[in-house]
Amino acid sequence: MKILNFLINTNLYISLAAVALTVETQLQLGMSPQWHPYLFIIFFATLFDYNLHRLVTVLTNKQALNGDKHKWLKEYLSLFYVLVAFSVIGFLIAVCLAKKEVLITLSPFAFITIFYSLPIFKNQQYLFRLREIPFLKIFLIAIVWSATTILLPIVQSGKSYELLHVALMLIERFLFVFAITIPFDIRDMNGDAQSGLKTIPLVVGVRQSMLLSNTLIIFFFGLSAWHYHTSHLFVLPAFILSAISTLYFLNDKTLQKKSFYHYGILDGTMLFQGILVWICYLLLG
Repeated sequence: MKILNFLINTNLYISLAAVALTVETQLQLGMSPQWHPYLFIIFFATLFDYNLHRLVTVLTNKQALNGDKHKWLKEYLSLFYVLVAFSVIGFLIAVCLAKKEVLITLSPFAFITIFYSLPIFKNQQYLFRLREIPFLKIFLIAIVWSATTILLPIVQSGKSYELLHVALMLIERFLFVFAITIPFDIRDMNGDAQSGLKTIPLVVGVRQSMLLSNTLIIFFFGLSAWHYHTSHLFVLPAFILSAISTLYFLNDKTLQKKSFYHYGILDGTMLFQGILVWICYLLLG
């Protein structure tokens, strides 16, 4: 458990999940698992981005470190600085090794990701962050995760793939990421309400939001069953297990009370899905 807590608190856990989904894409495209610079780009970019809002807090509002939310950050502040430096250096090295086409593809999503977390100022006056635009936050998260983990392997390969196959992959991943992100908005309802930010749970309520989350996973399951029933058959049992386990995690009341529910279990569904696809590839591919 200590190792899991360390991985979660440092955001190494979510970064590994991003890599797992990208390797999953390789397998869905008919490749064998391969190490490419874009895997390191995704790992270090995720690590930096998920620590970026913490860095903004450290630099602009150190009083917040006294709260329970940032207890780990206050205790391990030196380690946090090392992690940020590690992510930046690792990202820059990976960028130098990556194909130009990969970097061009990544650029707009990197821009969105940075300004999702960083506040925008004009004449030293705070304006807003992209995450504060009503309803936009969850869509940005799902779009960026889907696009980066799917498009970069395609661009790196330099090959042409069937448009329908790629489009379905993007939709499936978008549905999955969107579904597991809704509970995060439910968790943040009080803070979002105080800041005046409109989110799906604040507008339609917790019950309807969870219904939407479950519905999206069911759509993910149905679309995957149709998509992979004739080709890339090894993906289907992995996605079936992923959908069933995620539905369980979304609805189990006992798990929802655990301190690691959101960052450990829900984020872990992405890592688990990638592992499932890899296992089924080895057994059935």
